[in-house]
Amino acid sequence: MSARDAKNGFGKQIDLARAEPVAVEKYGRTVVIVMAVEEYERLSGTIEKQRSAATPAKGKGATA
Repeated sequence: MSARDAKNGFGKQIDLARAEPVAVEKYGRTVVIVMAVEEYERLSGTIEKQRSAATPAKGKGATA
């Protein structure tokens, strides 16, 4: 979807994004992805869990 189409049809974009992520392009290049909040939360939780697992504990008495 072009940036112009996204701007002019924001309601339609929201409806589409509830079903699957929507790529918005500007000058033929994807610049943002619009997705349902449930999908964002699912992905954010996964990312946070991966960061937590990959980040070593710091400070006095920290255990790995």
